[in-house]
Amino acid sequence: MDSIEKLSSAAQDYLSRVAKEAEAKFDEHLPPVTDRPCRLHEAMRYSMFAGGKRLRPGLAKAAFDMFGGKGDKIWLATSALEMLHTFSLIHDDLPCVDNDDFRRGKPTSHKKFGEATAVMAGDALCIQAFELMGRAGNAKAIEVLARLLGTYGMIGGEMTDIECEGKEVNLEIVDYIHYHKTAALIEASLLVGALLAGASEGDMEIIRNYGKSIGLAFQIVDDILDIVSTTEELGKDAGSDIEKGKATYPSIVGLEKSRERAKELYEESIRALDALPYDTQILRAIAAFIITRVK
Repeated sequence: MDSIEKLSSAAQDYLSRVAKEAEAKFDEHLPPVTDRPCRLHEAMRYSMFAGGKRLRPGLAKAAFDMFGGKGDKIWLATSALEMLHTFSLIHDDLPCVDNDDFRRGKPTSHKKFGEATAVMAGDALCIQAFELMGRAGNAKAIEVLARLLGTYGMIGGEMTDIECEGKEVNLEIVDYIHYHKTAALIEASLLVGALLAGASEGDMEIIRNYGKSIGLAFQIVDDILDIVSTTEELGKDAGSDIEKGKATYPSIVGLEKSRERAKELYEESIRALDALPYDTQILRAIAAFIITRVK
């Protein structure tokens, strides 16, 4: 096993450990299903506990620890970040957007609970996330998160993705979509963890660059997996990007150059970490994990 595979394995172990702690906090931070409106709270929990790598909580916790963060406020942020990610997935799967039937091997929220409840569950998770961030007590972290989630971030990327379906686009547009749709929330996760730990402005800029690189790499790898994997392997409909005419890296430059670009972005992320005078091993491992999801 070569070094990058060892790093990837270490990242999986780390993310698994963080996921267990984070999911225990999800249970505390989500409304109980016995509280009204019970069906809405059930739908929120259904999607939050549908599985996944818990990458965003893992990145926030890694940055928080690396910069010397203390206390339990990071767990408010990890719950908030996963709520925001889940909100985006619920809405992305809706019939009016991507119309997907499965997510992580389970029926999507609108298939399980109906479209109206799914919309409300996504809305409620988004609002609950900012309540938790308010409790974390860092106004700058809230500002950064809102900026990278909104029209200049993830939602802006989603909108551009929808507008470009079935159209011929260039690589500049694909990069814009991928950065805003996926990398922005990954970047935000790192910045929130860093801000809660009291990182300096200079360190924040470095961690921002790392986040951009691994975020873009993550989405390019997802583009590749949509082509080379089965529905069972993905836990969602394979080949849906091609079927819907999505703007993806393979559709513009092909599979091999997409793999090369993901590797370049991995190397960029490692160079960014080289500028930090801290123990960056976990973040290096997570970067390796992102690009080794596909061969």
